Amino acid sequence: MVTRYSKVAITLHWLIALLIIGQFAGGKIMMAMEGSPLKFELFQLHKSFGIIILLLSLLRLMWRLTHKAPPLPETMPKHEKLAAKISHIGFYGLMIGIPLAGWAMVSAAPIRITTKIFKVVKWPDMPFIARSENLEKTFSQTHEIMSTLIIVLLLIHIGAAFKHHFKDKDDVMTRMVPRLKPKA
Repeated sequence: MVTRYSKVAITLHWLIALLIIGQFAGGKIMMAMEGSPLKFELFQLHKSFGIIILLLSLLRLMWRLTHKAPPLPETMPKHEKLAAKISHIGFYGLMIGIPLAGWAMVSAAPIRITTKIFKVVKWPDMPFIARSENLEKTFSQTHEIMSTLIIVLLLIHIGAAFKHHFKDKDDVMTRMVPRLKPKA
């Protein structure tokens, strides 16, 4: 029986988590830099990392759909199992939805600025998105709300992992944390 996630799943989990936290912090810093010439460069980096998160999240979703996750403990209450399932669906929706909303926002912007991933690979605008200030604002608000939601979900996720590890003393956290050994 599988008791841990695969190395690929674990690597994608932690890499995407770190990128999301960095994007959230960087986004807040970037938005506070009114009038700074560095703001444009940070926006370009933010878009580059957002695209990387989108691609990694799609890869992670494909991996998850083709590789069975370790089962949750049989002692876990049904409502916690349901909450875990809903939160994972929420994470996938947000990990994919946030970059898509950002991409749509950039594509709708009345002022055309070419996106190049790390100044090298040109990334196209999203097809079928009209250039509109109102549409850009809608996508911007969506991007920001979803970004806040993923941080809230992340904090709940971390709290639940600690609860399982330290209070319930089960193996939920050991399934995803490298070098953390399952309990005997």
